[in-house]
Amino acid sequence: MGIIGVQLVVTMVMASIIQKITPHYSLARWLLCNGSLKWYQHPTEEQLQALAGKHQKAKSRKDRKYNGHIESKPLTVPKDIDLHLEAKTITEVDTRVLHYFPEYQWLVDFAASATVVYIITEVYYSLTNPHNEMNISIVWCLLVLAFVFKALFSLTTHYFKVEEGGERSVCITFGFFFFVKAMAILIVTENYLEFGLETGFANFSDSALQFLEKQGLESQTLFHINFLSPLIIVLLWVKPITKDYIMNPPLGKESIPLMSETAYDSLRLWVIVLLCVLRLALIRQHLQAYLNLAQKGVEQMKKEAGRISTKDLQKMVARVFYYLCVIALQYVAPMIMLLHTTLLLKTLGNHSWGVVSETCVSPTEIAEATSTDHSTTINANENKKLTVTQITVALGGLQNVFTPLLFRGLLSFLTWWIAACLFSTSLFGLFYHHYLTVA
Repeated sequence: MGIIGVQLVVTMVMASIIQKITPHYSLARWLLCNGSLKWYQHPTEEQLQALAGKHQKAKSRKDRKYNGHIESKPLTVPKDIDLHLEAKTITEVDTRVLHYFPEYQWLVDFAASATVVYIITEVYYSLTNPHNEMNISIVWCLLVLAFVFKALFSLTTHYFKVEEGGERSVCITFGFFFFVKAMAILIVTENYLEFGLETGFANFSDSALQFLEKQGLESQTLFHINFLSPLIIVLLWVKPITKDYIMNPPLGKESIPLMSETAYDSLRLWVIVLLCVLRLALIRQHLQAYLNLAQKGVEQMKKEAGRISTKDLQKMVARVFYYLCVIALQYVAPMIMLLHTTLLLKTLGNHSWGVVSETCVSPTEIAEATSTDHSTTINANENKKLTVTQITVALGGLQNVFTPLLFRGLLSFLTWWIAACLFSTSLFGLFYHHYLTVA
């Protein structure tokens, strides 16, 4: 197999675009700086003093000496002052102070480029149907997933370093929760959750054994849909609820299949892609809701009695904007991971984008096709050196080991698992903000 022709050209062009164009025209930067998002600037100490009706000097009467140094207590203002935050439109200059903005920009821009490469490659394969070329879009999707994991790992590391807020406990708790949840889900039989893991790993074991033997070895509405989209994706693999009902709906005394099994697999892929597009379309509304937390925090502070230091008040307002890219990463990273896992499922699992196609290969045909003998390939290369022949046989054998059935089962489970984790965290966040933060 070789990377030649159109795919190499597309990869080189896209790499040039990432290097030369994205620093000037960035999708990630446009999502934040297109003029629709507004952030709230924290007030200065002079403004707070004017609102409080006090003009205190730098040193107050309560200054005291501590180890020979003069130490002054922080300036405080009443919490119920008439404070109104100034709203400003986010500009490119403002993004320079945002935490994790480079990671956010790189992830979104690279994921967009990888998606374009995937679309072009799919069109190329549909028109030419090459058999001896490696699908370069697989490499792009794997790189996107690697960058997503790197970004999420960096955020988790940052949360573990924070002493306040309890983020470390939340990460540990949800880590164990998701681990136990994964173990519990794997116990469920294929009659309820249809991943194809059992079939895929059974085919993997048989193919691996044959390979080793050949080598001489032994063996609102849209917001509600967006919120529920991970649940919809999860239900797509629950066989009694979706697949059995759609393919064999009870119509009178007889059940007439509405579509074939391959068409349902294609429909499942399209649903995930469309839900990811919907989630991207609503990113500004969600980010603006987060930015509005600064004003909501001030309004909540006005209802409280007592005093608050100016530093704490400024920090309360400023940190909302400074952590905008952290929130943006938490929003787009699972979506990008879900999308590109689905693209890998389509390509490596030998699925089709055509919902009404009747020529798609079934799992049984895939198993039969991947178990064919590659002796003809060896016979055609009799004039080559022995080492080259052995390498060719080994690569051909690996194709029989890592079959589409294996990738279908593994990537189906990963896609379902990502959606399940995303919905669980969204549900917990909804519960937290509606019930736990009220007190």
